[in-house]
Amino acid sequence: MKKESFEQGSRRLNEELLSIGLNELQEFLDQHRTYLIKSPHPFADYMRMKFKEKGILQQNVFLAADLSENYGYKLIAEEKHTRQRDTILRLCMAARFGLEEMQEALILYGMAPLHGRLARDAVLTVAVQNGIYDLCELNRLLESCGLAPLIEDYE
Repeated sequence: MKKESFEQGSRRLNEELLSIGLNELQEFLDQHRTYLIKSPHPFADYMRMKFKEKGILQQNVFLAADLSENYGYKLIAEEKHTRQRDTILRLCMAARFGLEEMQEALILYGMAPLHGRLARDAVLTVAVQNGIYDLCELNRLLESCGLAPLIEDYE
């Protein structure tokens, strides 16, 4: 049996949740306890897992995302929090996340996932699907579509 990815497992659990009633909730929680995130830092755990899977160094991601190492490490460790969705998007782009990975990272950080009805999100989705991860190239694409570039986070 093929092992499902983190993203596939999340999607399957979300779909199953839509079909259960209140009287089935405890059974669901008991049945899926090994899949449910109990960590106080799910974003940190997810990002570290993805970096390890991809064989990439955090400092290289921070460099490609144009973030200081100090700030990047604090974001990944969830010691510092940003309200700038663009910062998390830049981290995901720099780590060359696929669309599902990016969506999962945004959700685990507590931010809205990319949504195709939002023009800027649509451009970012197409960029990821076409392997455009370079921040400068991505910002040029956004600006050529009349949209704001991914901003730097100065928090």
